Amino acid sequence: MMLPPTNTAPTNDWFDRPMRWAQLTLTETDPAQYDVNFWLDYFKQAHCDAACLSAGGCVCYYPTQIPLHYRSPWMGDSDPFGELYEGCRKLGMNVIARTDPHAVHQDVYDAHPDWIMVGADGQPVRHWADPELWVTCALGPYNFDYMTEIHREIMHMYPVDGIFSNRWSGHGLCYCEHCQRNFREATGYELPRSGNAPVRFQLPRGQEAEGSGDDAAVKAYIGWWQDRLFELWDVWDGAIRAIQPHARFIANSGGAHGMLDMKRIGEKAEILFADRQARHGLQPSWANGKNGKEYRSTLGSKPIGGIFSIGVEERYRWKDSIQNPAEFRLFVADGVANGLRPWFTKFGGMIYDPRWLKPVAGMYTMYAQWEPYLRNEAPIARVALVYSQQTWNYYGGEKAAEKVGDHSEGFYHALIEARIPFEMVHDGLLDEEHTRPFKTLILPNIAALSDQQCQQLREFVQRGGSIVATHETSLYDEMGVRRDDFGLADLFGVRCAGDVEGPVKNSYLAIERDPTTRVFHPLVAGLEDAGRIINGVHRVLVETTTPLPYAPLTLIPSYPDLPMEMVWPRVNQTDIPQVYMRQFGEGRVVYFPWDVDRTFWEVLCVDHGKLLTNAVDWATNEERPVTVTGPGMLDVTVWQQKKSMTVHLVNLTNPMMMKGPLRELIPVGEQVVRLLMPPEKQVARVHLLRAGISPDVRVESGAITVRVPSVLEHEVVAVDFG
Repeated sequence: MMLPPTNTAPTNDWFDRPMRWAQLTLTETDPAQYDVNFWLDYFKQAHCDAACLSAGGCVCYYPTQIPLHYRSPWMGDSDPFGELYEGCRKLGMNVIARTDPHAVHQDVYDAHPDWIMVGADGQPVRHWADPELWVTCALGPYNFDYMTEIHREIMHMYPVDGIFSNRWSGHGLCYCEHCQRNFREATGYELPRSGNAPVRFQLPRGQEAEGSGDDAAVKAYIGWWQDRLFELWDVWDGAIRAIQPHARFIANSGGAHGMLDMKRIGEKAEILFADRQARHGLQPSWANGKNGKEYRSTLGSKPIGGIFSIGVEERYRWKDSIQNPAEFRLFVADGVANGLRPWFTKFGGMIYDPRWLKPVAGMYTMYAQWEPYLRNEAPIARVALVYSQQTWNYYGGEKAAEKVGDHSEGFYHALIEARIPFEMVHDGLLDEEHTRPFKTLILPNIAALSDQQCQQLREFVQRGGSIVATHETSLYDEMGVRRDDFGLADLFGVRCAGDVEGPVKNSYLAIERDPTTRVFHPLVAGLEDAGRIINGVHRVLVETTTPLPYAPLTLIPSYPDLPMEMVWPRVNQTDIPQVYMRQFGEGRVVYFPWDVDRTFWEVLCVDHGKLLTNAVDWATNEERPVTVTGPGMLDVTVWQQKKSMTVHLVNLTNPMMMKGPLRELIPVGEQVVRLLMPPEKQVARVHLLRAGISPDVRVESGAITVRVPSVLEHEVVAVDFG
C-alpha cells in the first residue's frame, strides 16, 4: 500500500496527525559512514509519517555556530541533520529534533566547571558509562541558558515541529553551587545529604540516593526539583515557540513511576512519548499497554507515542543487536490496543543486524491500513485502576516497588486475566469530570491520600460509583504521614485497630455461606466448593464500626508449618471478617484489609484472582461493555471512533509472557465477542481487520455477538456505524 505524501506545512495543530513514528539516533561516527538514502527509503517503505532525528546537545549534527557545542568530528562540511530533515519533509513527514543535554566534553568542563553535576562528596561527576564525559547539572545555567541557545539555533535554522530532549531532567541530587544557592533561597533548607530518600532519584549507576525519609528538607527538595524542571520546560518551550509558533518542547518524561507529576505534565504537554522501550527482566507482556493507560490518564485524548527499541533493553545495554521480532511485535500490539502510536527507535545509523527491518515495516504497513480505526476518540470502560505518585514517593520510598507497585501490578494482572476492559486514573484527577465515565474505581493499596482526595472518593460513591480498596488505602495523608484512622473509614465500615501484621505464614480464609439464606456471596463465585483458601501475607488489624450481617471470608489464623507432625490448625474457625462489603444507594464498597493484590502478584494463586475479579464485578453491578470468551490470555480494550467502534484482542498467551524475550507468537483459537452497542447507533458493517473477513453477526438485546476464528498477536473487531 502506497500512501501519498501529506502536506506538513507548519500548523499549530500538527500534533494529532502522525500515527507511525521513526527515530534515528546517530552516533558521532555516522556522518562519515551511514547511508541517508537508505533511511529515507525505509521511512517511505514503512509508511512512517513522522521522525525524530538527532540534532544537538552532547553531539551536534548540524553546522552550529555556538561555541563549545561539540560537532561530530566525522561531519566535515556536511549537515547530517539538515539532509535527513529535508528528506523527511519531502516524504510529507512531520519532524522533531532530538537533543541530549545530560553529558558534555572536557572543553565544556574546563570553561564552565559550574555547569557540571556535583556529588554529595563535593566532587564533579564523571559519566558512568563514558568517563571521558562529564554529567551536567539539569537545574543550573547549562540547561537554562546554554541549551536554550542551542534550541533557538535549531529552530532558526530548521522549522522543525518540536524539540524532544532526552535525559533532560538530571541524574540525582546535585550539590553544585547553583543548586545549593537556589534551593536555600527557595526553601530555607540546605540540600539533604544523608539517609534514605522517600523518592527514587534517577542516579548514575553505582550511586545511592541521598536524603532522609524523616527530613523535611527531602520533601522540600522534591517539590523544588519539580518546580525547577517545569520552569525549565517553560523556558525551552517559550524559546522554541517564539521562533516557530507551531512547535513545542517535548519532554522525555512521564508514567506512574516517573518523578514528575503526571497531572502537571498532562496539563502542559500537547503531545508526549512513552519512553519504555521494551520488556526486561520479569516484566509481563502487558507492560506496554499499561504504559498507554498511565500516560492517557492525564493526557486524555492528546496523542502519545509508544517508543519501542529495536535493541535488547536489558541492563547490559546491547544497543547494536536486536530483539526477537515476536517480542517487539507483541509489545507494539499491546501499546496500540491501549492508545499508543508506535515509535521505533534505532540507535546508530549503521545496521549490523537487519532482521528487524522487514517485521517493523510489516507492522507499520498493517497499522497504516488500519489507521481510520486507530484514530480513537474515547475508550469504553466502566472500571478504572487508580495510581498514585505521592503514595509511591512518600509512603513507598525505597520500598515502593514492593509496597506500592506489587499491589498495582497484581490487580492489573487480575483484570487482564479476567478480560475486563479498564482504564487508569491518576489520584490527582479524582474529581467528577475525570471519574464520570466510570462505575468502579480500584484503589490497590493507595495508602497516601489527602483529605480532599478522600472527600472526592466519598462524593464519587454518593453519585452512585463503587470502590474496591485493599490493605492500607487512605491510612496515610498525602505526605506519607500515618493517620490515626483510615481517611475512608466511613466508607470501609471499619476503624484501624493496630499495626500491620505480617509477614504471616500458613494462614487461611474460610469461605462462608450467608447464615440466613445458606447462599454463597457472588464474591466467592467459583470457590463454593473450596472450603478454605490461602490467605495473604500482610493484613491491617481493623474493627468493624458498622453492622456487618455476613462476611463471605473469615480468618483462619496462622499455625506452625513445621515439623510436619505439628501442621494442624489451632483455631478452625473465627468470626473475623477479611472482607467488608457495603451498599451506598447505587454505589458499593469492597474493602480487603489484607494484601490480596500484592500476594496475587507474588504467587499468582488463581483463588486470589477470582476474589479480585468477583469484587470488581459485584461492585460494578452491570454488564461489561464487552465480554470475550475463549481460550488463552487476552488483553481486551474497547474504543469509539467518529464512525465506528473497535474491540482490540491482543493475544498474550505465551509460556514467556512474564520472562522474555518471546520466542514465537502462538495463536489462540476461537473467541466469542459480545459487544454492547450505543443505543443511538446503527450497525452497518462488522469486519475483522487482521483476518480481513466479515464474520457472521448475531444482533440481540442491544448487543452484537461475533466469532473470531483465531488471534495471532493482534486482532481488531471493527464495527462501522450507519
